[in-house]
Amino acid sequence: MNTQTFAQDWIDAWNSHDMDKILSHYTEDIEITTPMIRIATGVDSDSLKGKPLVAEYWSKALERIPDLHFKLIDVANGVDSVALYYESVMNKKAIEVMFLNAEGKVYKMMAHYH
Repeated sequence: MNTQTFAQDWIDAWNSHDMDKILSHYTEDIEITTPMIRIATGVDSDSLKGKPLVAEYWSKALERIPDLHFKLIDVANGVDSVALYYESVMNKKAIEVMFLNAEGKVYKMMAHYH
C-alpha cells in the first residue's frame, strides 16, 4: 500500500465533505478515539464504534464546520498503520494514527491535537 496516496485520498475525501467518500476509508466496525467527540457532542466519551455512530458524529461536525478544510503536512508509516500529520480545524495541528486491515481499510483511529 502506498501510504502517501492513501493519505492524500483521505485528505481529499474530507475536503470534499462527501460522507460516502470519507467512510470508504473505514471498516464497518471502525473505532475512533478523539477528544473532539467530547467537545463537539458533550457526551461523556472519547470513543465511538461502528460506522453508523461515526458517520452521525462526522455529519454533525461537517454541518457545524461548513468550511472544514484539511491540509496534509506529513505521513509516517508503521506496521499495518499510518500516521497523518495535518492542519485541522480551529487552527489546530492533528496527528491521526490509523490501524489498517489487510484490505487497507481503517479499523481503529486515534486522533491527537496541539
